[in-house]
Amino acid sequence: MKIIKAPAVDKEVISEMGDTCVLMRARLISRVITAIHDEELASLGIGSAQFALLVVIYQIEPVTRAEIGRYNHQDRSTLTRNMRLLLEQGWIEEIRNPDSARGRPVLLTQAGKDLLYSAEPGWRAAQARARTLLGKQGVSAVMATAKRIMELQPG
Repeated sequence: MKIIKAPAVDKEVISEMGDTCVLMRARLISRVITAIHDEELASLGIGSAQFALLVVIYQIEPVTRAEIGRYNHQDRSTLTRNMRLLLEQGWIEEIRNPDSARGRPVLLTQAGKDLLYSAEPGWRAAQARARTLLGKQGVSAVMATAKRIMELQPG
């Protein structure tokens, strides 16, 4: 990509970026919703990223890291970092099958299922706060957009 020198007096393009950028708004919403969930789940010693990963693993288990990454649109380093914590805490376990070419699938342990069950009140409180913040139309837009993204996934 070629970098173009910005004109000294033309601030309109950069102002437009700040005022209308979908990326900036989506990241703002993500940070705020993440913080709400982190706060509500903190008493269990789990963050929103690990919570969401546990739920994804439960939904599609047994599942490999590659499958989780594709499903969750998550890069390998972030996924590895979050899965390491889940493994260390004993919330997930690897299935070792020398006859399988699928890598090492993971699934939730009973401790992981217990944690998710225990997280229900905090999750419900976070959901209520997020829904209040986003409003009915905002929640509908988020859910519809996520559904479209999931439907477009190769699979």
